[in-house]
Amino acid sequence: MKIAYLIVRVLLGALFLFSSIVVLFNLVPQPETTGDLKVFNDGIKASGYLMTLIKVTELVVAIAFLTGRFVPLASIVIAPVAINILLVHLTIAPEGIPVGIFVVVANAFLAYVNWNVYKPLFVPVNK
Repeated sequence: MKIAYLIVRVLLGALFLFSSIVVLFNLVPQPETTGDLKVFNDGIKASGYLMTLIKVTELVVAIAFLTGRFVPLASIVIAPVAINILLVHLTIAPEGIPVGIFVVVANAFLAYVNWNVYKPLFVPVNK
């Protein structure tokens, strides 16, 4: 289980690292999008801050995953982004479904392995 955890953590970290660096530093020209995906991307870019926020979050999470520090916290922080990646590919851009599935399943696996860290969050508190 330790080896699988390490492999999944590093692969997911590398994916987020490369996807964030490419966009943040404009290293590769972005492919032209069409249809609903173009509208979605244009909306995110029109906000002026959302794409940068997402990519900086991905970068910080990638560093956490690759270094192995704060992995449970990073897994929680990136969960909404991972779910959104999957839903965008399920509804707007089906060609990316395998990547979306990998991101969600890999993050769920990291959460599963770290379940002992999350257990106290699910204990009812009576005050």
